[in-house]
Amino acid sequence: MEVYLDNAATTKPCAEAVEAAVAAMTENYGNPSSLHRAGLNAQLVIDGARKDIADSIGADRECIFFTSGATESNNLALRGASAAYGRKNRKIVISAVEHASVEETAADLEKKGFEVVRVSPREDGRYYAADFVNACDENTCLISMMYVNNETGYILPVKETFSAVKRRYPHIITHTDCVQAYMKLPVKANALNADLISLSGHKIHGGKGVGALYIKKGVRVLPVITGGKQEKGIRSGTESVPMIAAFGAAVKKLVLTITERYDRVSELKKYLVGRLDGEESVKVNSPEDGSPYVVNISAVGKRSEIMLHFLESREIYVSSGSACSKGQQSGVLGQFGIRDKRADSALRISMTAGTTEAELDVFCEALREGIEKVRG
Repeated sequence: MEVYLDNAATTKPCAEAVEAAVAAMTENYGNPSSLHRAGLNAQLVIDGARKDIADSIGADRECIFFTSGATESNNLALRGASAAYGRKNRKIVISAVEHASVEETAADLEKKGFEVVRVSPREDGRYYAADFVNACDENTCLISMMYVNNETGYILPVKETFSAVKRRYPHIITHTDCVQAYMKLPVKANALNADLISLSGHKIHGGKGVGALYIKKGVRVLPVITGGKQEKGIRSGTESVPMIAAFGAAVKKLVLTITERYDRVSELKKYLVGRLDGEESVKVNSPEDGSPYVVNISAVGKRSEIMLHFLESREIYVSSGSACSKGQQSGVLGQFGIRDKRADSALRISMTAGTTEAELDVFCEALREGIEKVRG
């Protein structure tokens, strides 16, 4: 029995996404920039997906720009906004637990002369809006913080932070990486007070190789990729019509069931934690009030990589952290106070509403077997 519990890394495309992608490849295969009917039909596919995604976050379709994925969206947000607004204001504020596509981009901007302030959680392992506001000043051009941490499921106070920042420093551009929140939690641009929002297709049962960046009307972002005039010149290059079609189809399917799916996955998280309760060496690293879609645990004393491969031998697929880290520790767990052997033995279980209790039973039994058999 194959048990796939690595949905924070990628999700299986839904049937609607596959159907939309195939139709775009076999029927609407024209170049959307071509000035003939085949090109127009492809452009109409993009327009439809753009509207569905825009509607899902309460935005105008003109505010959605397609990219190759959330990594590019994050790069475009940070590099594009800092280029537009950072000539005089040379400070950027981010959380210390960002995805590598934000952290590494910020580090590169730091080399180019920007001051980057990384805000860590307090000693209680929690983030507070006041700490981000205090890190900002008149010299700040951009603040970036993820909505849901991809390794622990911790929900950062984006709405509270951005609202407070805008009240004190209305000139600061606000960006949030919503990859692990989109289609799982309500993501509304105005409610979050976000100027820029990064989204991904393959985390929501769409396809790999497509993402989007929401850019609020009136906010300037200079392009990172130049060439043609696609996406209004913000992101040059022929659009991937099949993947954009799949992205839109997945959104259209999921948008009406965010609450019920969240409730279902909350039940699964409660079930999983209950099954692990009493296992002395297993510690839950994720907060109780975090996103239920991501549950980080440690089988203390058993290194993550070894346990991961033991579970793989039983056709059970989990991860040891962000897929982009290729198994290396990112330091995020340490920021949340999870260090040493506990961090070395961390496993990330990430679910969908389609995950079953039976699959979690198989995982828990295999984990217990691994704890007995695997050498640290």
